[in-house]
Amino acid sequence: MATGGPSRPPSGSGDPGERILAPTTRTRTRTVHVAGGTEQAGRARTSLSALAREAVRERIVDRRYPMGTRLVEREVAEELRMSRVPVREALRALVAEGLLELLPHSGVRVRRLERADVRYLYEVWEPLAVQASRLAARRVAAADGPPPELEALRAALARAEEAAGADEGALEVAAHTEFHERIVALCGNPLLARTMEQLGWQLQLLFGMRAEPAHMRAQHADIFRHIAAGDEEPAAASTLLHVRDSRAVALRSLFGDTSLYTK
Repeated sequence: MATGGPSRPPSGSGDPGERILAPTTRTRTRTVHVAGGTEQAGRARTSLSALAREAVRERIVDRRYPMGTRLVEREVAEELRMSRVPVREALRALVAEGLLELLPHSGVRVRRLERADVRYLYEVWEPLAVQASRLAARRVAAADGPPPELEALRAALARAEEAAGADEGALEVAAHTEFHERIVALCGNPLLARTMEQLGWQLQLLFGMRAEPAHMRAQHADIFRHIAAGDEEPAAASTLLHVRDSRAVALRSLFGDTSLYTK
């Protein structure tokens, strides 16, 4: 396995997680023929798969699994102290999300972002982000009082500023990602929310690979101010500026590009 991938724990380590997991697996096997047992087994496996997916996602985003790292199902399962079935399902789901890619013969690896990948991602994100801010401002303007999602948006902005002040890069990236997610939640359009959800982890992966300049943090404050005032077009315009600046910073950080629209 490539350097930076999951490490294999010593055999017979007696870790409590291993002792807990084994009986759970055996219990699922024994109850599968009991009334309702198949459904219970399916729910348990789905829950474990979701946990595995979240754990692997975090390791990709915080670069414990760097780009290009080959992930071996058995080794990931041992690291997470899970059986291989939920891990296999988690890896498949992450391939669908775009964080992992299939290798030509077998297995998966952490996706390498190429210049074209970044361009495609921003081409999709830009109009969606702009429309989300416009709709969020519209909802605020139409409401009798501030929607509860507006306070959550304010809190995400505050967390990003606190993380930047404390030089906590990973927390800042998470807070910036949350800020954009909160705008989508505030806009109240479930179809837009489902579409944006597919981009969320790829954006967070990208955000974590480049520095966040101070002027871009200030742009978040401008976006929030316009949304909170219910000003649709200023909110949309400030978001457009922010996304295009973000794209330029990403291309410069990752590939040394100096042109905003480098192909």
